[in-house]
Amino acid sequence: MCKLSIVTINYNNLCGLKKTYKSIASQSFHDYEWIVVDGGSTDGSEKFIREHRSETAWWCSEKDGGIYNAQNKGITHAQGEYVLFLNSGDSLLSSDTIEIYFL
Repeated sequence: MCKLSIVTINYNNLCGLKKTYKSIASQSFHDYEWIVVDGGSTDGSEKFIREHRSETAWWCSEKDGGIYNAQNKGITHAQGEYVLFLNSGDSLLSSDTIEIYFL
């Protein structure tokens, strides 16, 4: 089991998804899994997720019932001790934000 599950939900926000990915990938803390729930985007988000699937613990791109349905879908697949919702477009303050939290 990992320490942290980071759940990112996305719908037609490729630019925001890339921003969130960069923020997560730059973290000095690595005991996490990244779960991406995409609502069936048509803007290239699914292609981006597929290109980075080796960095995700689980992902899907399919129609859902909205924000809370997508978040609950992410929780269902989370294996971490803690869950952090970092939605597409969100970013962490710095590259050591998560590490500072777990110190």
